Amino acid sequence: MKIQRSAEDYLEAMLMLQETQGYVRSIDVAEHLGVTKPSVSYATKRLRENGYICMDKDGLITLTPPGLEIAQRIYSRHRLLVEMLQRIGVPEKIAREDACKIEHDISNETFDALYHHFRRHLSENETNKK
Repeated sequence: MKIQRSAEDYLEAMLMLQETQGYVRSIDVAEHLGVTKPSVSYATKRLRENGYICMDKDGLITLTPPGLEIAQRIYSRHRLLVEMLQRIGVPEKIAREDACKIEHDISNETFDALYHHFRRHLSENETNKK
């Protein structure tokens, strides 16, 4: 499934907002991403049309299973990339910014290899500390 980078950003932001505040509104997405309300309106319309989100009569946004799957994939990549970059000495702010750039463009194969290498390295370090 091919989805545009901006759509991934919106879905990831919606997941993050859902986790932190328990609900998602368009205004929260706009503030989180630093975009205008009209931009969010356009994006949510497209995401609804493609079956990634639903909106109730009060304007609360819910991720559908396909939308949630994409959001979780991007968000898990983001978290791991931030952690990896910070562990090699990249300051947190820069690590977060760079992770946002990398998370969309990296292939599944490369991400999986990085993930397994990083986790193996962490477990080896834990074993060596004992």
